[in-house]
Amino acid sequence: MKKKSLSAKKIIHSLPIKYLTDNKINKIFNYFKNYLKKNIGNNKKIGVAVSGGPDSLALAFLAKCYSIINKSEVLFFIVDHKIRRESSSEAKSIKLLLSKFDIYSEILKWHGKKPKSNIQGIARNKRYELLTKACVKKKIKFLLVGHHVDDLYENFLIRLTRGSGLKGLSSFGEIIKEKDIQIHRPLIKLEKKDLVYISKNVFKFFVKDPSNFNFLFKRTRMRKLISDLKNEGFDKNKLNTTIRNLQSANDAMYFYVKKNIENNAKYIEKKNTYILNKFFFVQPKEIIFRSISLILNKVSGNYYAPRGKSISEFILKINSEKFHKFTLGGCHIEKISKTILITKENHR
Repeated sequence: MKKKSLSAKKIIHSLPIKYLTDNKINKIFNYFKNYLKKNIGNNKKIGVAVSGGPDSLALAFLAKCYSIINKSEVLFFIVDHKIRRESSSEAKSIKLLLSKFDIYSEILKWHGKKPKSNIQGIARNKRYELLTKACVKKKIKFLLVGHHVDDLYENFLIRLTRGSGLKGLSSFGEIIKEKDIQIHRPLIKLEKKDLVYISKNVFKFFVKDPSNFNFLFKRTRMRKLISDLKNEGFDKNKLNTTIRNLQSANDAMYFYVKKNIENNAKYIEKKNTYILNKFFFVQPKEIIFRSISLILNKVSGNYYAPRGKSISEFILKINSEKFHKFTLGGCHIEKISKTILITKENHR
């Protein structure tokens, strides 16, 4: 390669770093860097989800700076959901924009039939499915997503209106474990305005999702509600305390779920089968419910567990003398004497 080309590549490679001279951006970067050191350690391979919004572009910038300074391998993914007509062109535009900052990304496409209802929820689930599959393929164990504190409030209120339990109300924290992948939200304590500041100053651009202004979507209505509540003296600090308390209680619950599976279930790896003894079901209902959910996910290989109502119905049936066989969440469940066998459907 010619000296001139090498010099140009070096300038492009160091381009993101120059923005760290901005005091506000540097402060946010140090927060981000400390988060990764605390929660990921010296791991040299990280995945980053980029959507083109201000939060994810800010995340891409911060991750790129981190990769240059720490000599880490960071892979960037853009999901083209193909729901909106312009989604494919947007994905290509974002890919091109990032490449100008030496940030090279891969576009993950959602092929197949698109939903006509619950569009945002299904699209979000599909996005995570595509991202986690890409991480598994690339042998990435840590995936970063760009949610901020405003998303946390919106999500909490949405789940509250749906009557969610402890797990639902507390599951939008910094870290989610999905099988062998940890999904991290390193910006969850930052406000959206801080991330907009980075995107405007670094990229001079970000995508404005039209669904954010469509009041047919519940999330948009919740965003408006939060804005109205602020005018009524809405106290974010108290809500943060409530969410932290719920997360602490949820962690305690998960501890006993793990104990139940360790003590009362046996996994036969060669057959991808779980054997549950009679003591597995001599637990509080919530412990049984969560234990079953985790086991069904592991055996079936599905990203999400079956609906809560289906699992609750199964738990009620399991104690019936008439119960012998059952199919749930891609798994075949069979009762033999006082034990339960859970195997992958059609793979017995």
